[in-house]
Amino acid sequence: MPFNNKQVPISSKPTRAARNAHARAKQEFKTYDTSAIRPKQSKAPLVIACCVVVALIIVIVVVLTSCAPKVDLLPDGQKVVVEVSQGEGAKAIAETLVDERLITDTQSFVDLINKKNAASSLMSGTYLFEGGMTQEEILDALVKGPGSTADVLTVPEGYTREAIATAIESATAGRITEEAFLKASADASDYAASYDFLSEAGTNNLEGFLFPKTYSITATDDAVAVVKMMLDQFKIETRDLDWSYAASQGLSEYDVVKLASIVEKEAKADNAATVAGVFYNRLASSRPYLESDATTAYEVGHDPTGEEVHADTSYSTYSNPGLPPTPICNPSLIMLQAVCDPEDTDYFYFYTQPDGTYSFSVTYDEHLAAIG
Repeated sequence: MPFNNKQVPISSKPTRAARNAHARAKQEFKTYDTSAIRPKQSKAPLVIACCVVVALIIVIVVVLTSCAPKVDLLPDGQKVVVEVSQGEGAKAIAETLVDERLITDTQSFVDLINKKNAASSLMSGTYLFEGGMTQEEILDALVKGPGSTADVLTVPEGYTREAIATAIESATAGRITEEAFLKASADASDYAASYDFLSEAGTNNLEGFLFPKTYSITATDDAVAVVKMMLDQFKIETRDLDWSYAASQGLSEYDVVKLASIVEKEAKADNAATVAGVFYNRLASSRPYLESDATTAYEVGHDPTGEEVHADTSYSTYSNPGLPPTPICNPSLIMLQAVCDPEDTDYFYFYTQPDGTYSFSVTYDEHLAAIG
């Protein structure tokens, strides 16, 4: 069959029917679901974007943390004085605590105050806080008052002035130094106007009058204040003593303190009156030498040798008759009472046995036999 070369005429303008058909096709294509044949998009850009955001957040946190002021808390045990003014509010107190490096931030402390409903119970005054205290401990002190943060100083019976000075420096963590206390207690005449019992002490130091007791040293107390505490305590403790027997034996009140300090070093509480009686007998004899090693030990600072106790020094009671120039320690009330009311015996000697018991003798031969 011959090929038909007849050309089909194409209109340069689409007919109306064609236009309608094209429009219908376009509309159907819009509603056709092509998801099955549509190429899938990669999720990598989204993951990358999330990682970038997270990284930015981390950088911001690090920058803010590094820029935030760091609170370098006070080292454990280091003390600091904090003044709380009358009417000062919780926030102001908290800010002071931050400034003194006791807590890290104000808000947490204010929150604790509110939680404990303690805002109206905070007491003004001068506090002595130390590093390592918890917020609860600090708040508890602020509610109890300044006295609750005082340093506790215990002065045992028989401590010397130097030993007390060391104890004070230790108790106050160096706030009151040994040197400061020794200087404050160096001259009894500085206090004689307020304490009559010091009139005979002249310009000697206060050895003998620094009464052994437990004291509370607050943040505002200095060395002079501590000295006055001890003198006040001496006055209180000795107000009922009967000094008449000592006076009848020619001893002044200052002499009583001297002798009591020796008895403190030589006796025990249960035989103090007997030992005191021995010393009275020696003082009243034709050879009034106390012959106490303790007085020389005070002078040389250690257990003395035989040569040292017999040396011609002011505190040797072997070389010098009578009492030493000053007390040799700070005696307890028991020892003061023993000297005011000694046991009346004929004993001239006593010896401490290895087991701690005492042997008392009238004659020297008996004394030698007791020593064995």
